Amino acid sequence: MTDTLIDRRDLAFQLYDVLDTEALVKRDRFQEHSKDTFDAVIEIADKMARATFANHNSAADKDEPRFVDGEVTMLSEVKQAFDAYAQAGFIAGRHDHELGGMQLPESVMAACNGLFTAANPSTAGYPFLTTAAANLIRAFGSEQQRSTYLPHMLSGRFSGTMALTEPHAGSSLADIRTSATPTDAGHYLIKGAKIFISGGEQSITENIVHMVLAKIKGAPAGVKGISLFIVPKFRVADDGAPGERNGVSLAGLIHKLGYRGTTSTALSFGDDAPCYGYLVGEPHQGLKYMFQMMNEARVGVGLGAAVIGYRGYMHSLEYARDRLQGRKPSEKNPESPQVAIIEHADVRRMLLAQKAYSEGGLALCLYGARLMDDQHSHPDPRKREEAGKLLDLLTPVIKAWPSEYGPKANDLAIQVYGGAGYTREHPVEQCWRDNRLNPIHEGTNGIQALDLLGRKLWQDQSHGLQLLLQEMQVDLEAATSERCQPWALSLSETLQQAVKVTQSLGKTLMTGNPDPALANAACYLHLFGNIIVAWMWLRQANAATRRLATASSDDERDFCNGKLQAAQYFFHWELPTVAQDLVLLRNQDDTCLNMHAEWF
Repeated sequence: MTDTLIDRRDLAFQLYDVLDTEALVKRDRFQEHSKDTFDAVIEIADKMARATFANHNSAADKDEPRFVDGEVTMLSEVKQAFDAYAQAGFIAGRHDHELGGMQLPESVMAACNGLFTAANPSTAGYPFLTTAAANLIRAFGSEQQRSTYLPHMLSGRFSGTMALTEPHAGSSLADIRTSATPTDAGHYLIKGAKIFISGGEQSITENIVHMVLAKIKGAPAGVKGISLFIVPKFRVADDGAPGERNGVSLAGLIHKLGYRGTTSTALSFGDDAPCYGYLVGEPHQGLKYMFQMMNEARVGVGLGAAVIGYRGYMHSLEYARDRLQGRKPSEKNPESPQVAIIEHADVRRMLLAQKAYSEGGLALCLYGARLMDDQHSHPDPRKREEAGKLLDLLTPVIKAWPSEYGPKANDLAIQVYGGAGYTREHPVEQCWRDNRLNPIHEGTNGIQALDLLGRKLWQDQSHGLQLLLQEMQVDLEAATSERCQPWALSLSETLQQAVKVTQSLGKTLMTGNPDPALANAACYLHLFGNIIVAWMWLRQANAATRRLATASSDDERDFCNGKLQAAQYFFHWELPTVAQDLVLLRNQDDTCLNMHAEWF
């Protein structure tokens, strides 16, 4: 069984040939780094992921956390992996030197975290949530809150969670009921219940810092009345030592199809004891603040979906090379030697699809990470602003496209294995089960579709969309090779049709009745997402063509030709599927909108 998590040649190609990550060392924030330090950190991540994360991936799936006497018990290897990750500096990797960080680019950290998640999605979830919660406190917390929590979260003493969802409300945050009552002592008393809280209880860290959405009494209705609170499992002394137990209790563990090693919890606040919460920022601004963590999580979900798809692809590719079965249709001699199943065209089809989905999804997520780098560190303020707008527009796609196509890749990996793939004796069925969560959490893909078509496209007079079209045009014009030119033409023609459909939908949305346009938002997300990933493949194809011209070894030529063939697959097999979306959207098809609930 292969221990390759992500093809390191591909990772280097994506970072340096496509994204020119090495150029980041010219910026003030990263001037102490070099390509060598980036590669060294990625090498450490790869080795650590295989040694301390992959070693218990299957075991954590089979022996999931248990609720015993009000506490969670779990495999000791999970804590060992978390501690190793923290001690190596990865929780604080992107943070300032003053906070114990390495000031690494988001692009490099995304590559590292992709390796950890590919090795063990469940265990990787704990440090990911901790990093995101720490980022939230750093951005919006008071000086006292930052000094109280950040050092301990970034060192791995404390972990973090995001507590949004409530049993009756689901994704409808406007309807949350968790309340916050102010006290004379400066804190609030939190009362309510949250559900599906990943990492909400565990036996890994000394303390857990919950980032909780709640409503202060008398707050405005809906999302405008939501505030954000820090709610620690243990109240924290000035020196960071965990003190008295806070009134957060574990109501139960939720048993999932996959991702079993990450606890999914039902939490109650203020039932058995007073639950202290500490207001972050201004009252009633909580959802605005929390969107930072939510968007960070959405990008992380997309990356996780891409690399779990990638991991399954690596497994099925190895299996297809080793498994002997049957003969080519042209071979009529039944006594001739069997061939490896990779010699069969239909198996190659399934492998090519996996390659297109996983490497295309990874390219999309790393591009998103590069936009974060530009947003935070580009020397030109205008470029920083533009990168932020592009990232905001693309976040629904970065979350949703890999989380749709990553599980499809895993499904195909099972099919490549045949009957063996459907058994627990082989790893690809767990990949599919783990990945199946990604279209659901951090906002279902349907919610991402509504966000994209109903809001993101039109922000700031569609400036983000205009910037996107400009960026795409650069790569369309760069596609001058004989191989890439037809793909650029195909993408350009599809893009023109999509722009016209978008304008038509925009006019409908402006009428004050958004229902007809938004009824087919999923079609629009499919259209938009496949255009974006086709662009990612054109970027890769352009880079592969340049590299192929100077390739000095058969291995390098094979790698570049593999990229070009995968790009051809995407342009010939996947991009044309948006034709149906264009028809449905152009006609504003009312089939789903006008179906009555009583007719089912």
